[in-house]
Amino acid sequence: MNTAYLSIGTNMGDREAHLREAVRMLDALPGTGVDGVSSIYETDPVGFEDQPAFLNMTVRLKTEHPAEVLLGHCQEIESGLGRVRTVRWGPRTADLDILLFNDENMESEKLTVPHPRMQERAFVLVPLLEMDPGLRPALEKRFPGFPAVDLDQGIRLWKPVGGPSAFMAGE
Repeated sequence: MNTAYLSIGTNMGDREAHLREAVRMLDALPGTGVDGVSSIYETDPVGFEDQPAFLNMTVRLKTEHPAEVLLGHCQEIESGLGRVRTVRWGPRTADLDILLFNDENMESEKLTVPHPRMQERAFVLVPLLEMDPGLRPALEKRFPGFPAVDLDQGIRLWKPVGGPSAFMAGE
């Protein structure tokens, strides 16, 4: 069984509902189960800044799928939630990124793991380390100068989450 950490973000429509549905859809994948979720954080846009604030969270899941198959499922979930890719880093209903996959380093045309910009993004690191603080030593080894961003800037706790089951149930 593989362990994957994903980042989920949204800034269009019912943002919380998009996060919840993305987590439900991940959990419903055959051979896959969500076993950790972070709180939800509201974050300022990065890159293309003339857009609404995002809600972001991270999830940990166990999956039988290899990383590139999981990536395909993530893209299907994004599409199923209405994502249309028009502007790079622009508004979106759902953005699912694979951050870590086991302890693997991989680079292909479709996927780079660990995610190449994760150490530069508070909206990824804050929820990731909140959900799994034990990852910090491994991330410090992998990324010299970790973290490469101020973890207090542009990110605000929006809503605590009571674990995967409670979150998916809407509690």
